[in-house]
Amino acid sequence: MKKAILISSAAALLVAGGAAYAAPGNGDKQITRDEMISSLEKRWERMDVNKDGQLSKADGEARRAERFAAIDTNGDGEVSQAEMDAHNAKRKAERFTRADADGNGTLSQEEMQKMRGKNGGKHWGKRGGGKRGMMMHHRGMKGDKVVSKADFQAAALARFDKMDVNSDGIVTAEERKAAREERRSEWQKKRSQ
Repeated sequence: MKKAILISSAAALLVAGGAAYAAPGNGDKQITRDEMISSLEKRWERMDVNKDGQLSKADGEARRAERFAAIDTNGDGEVSQAEMDAHNAKRKAERFTRADADGNGTLSQEEMQKMRGKNGGKHWGKRGGGKRGMMMHHRGMKGDKVVSKADFQAAALARFDKMDVNSDGIVTAEERKAAREERRSEWQKKRSQ
């Protein structure tokens, strides 16, 4: 259980249980291995808060403290309803800005769907089929209660390679879709057992 808690922030950032499921590319709906590595570097920098080269409980606690401090704007150690409402409004405005591709201040149907996500803004369960701390289940994880940068990258790149069916170093939208469907099928089988 402690292992799962230690890496929950890393797992939360890995979309659908794998960083390669997100499209870190340049908008062409394809992900090259180099784009994936670049995306992993950026994610690592955000997650390794204390810059010690590994993800641990301390990093998770520091991230939670940073998020709390960002919401607690008056610094009194408590989050009021007004502070929470302001934080949520700010996040919604940021999502709107990202979705408003043409910058005209209104959202088309397509932009609205992008902003809300595939399920219209509804969350249908937790990422990874509800399993928290999935990286700790990776074969390369050690019992040392930390995740090294090498293990983090190896796990994500292994998922990338699995999706890259034709081994051309590029994961297409079709390959990502097939991988999602395969994982969904696996999750459904596990749930029915």
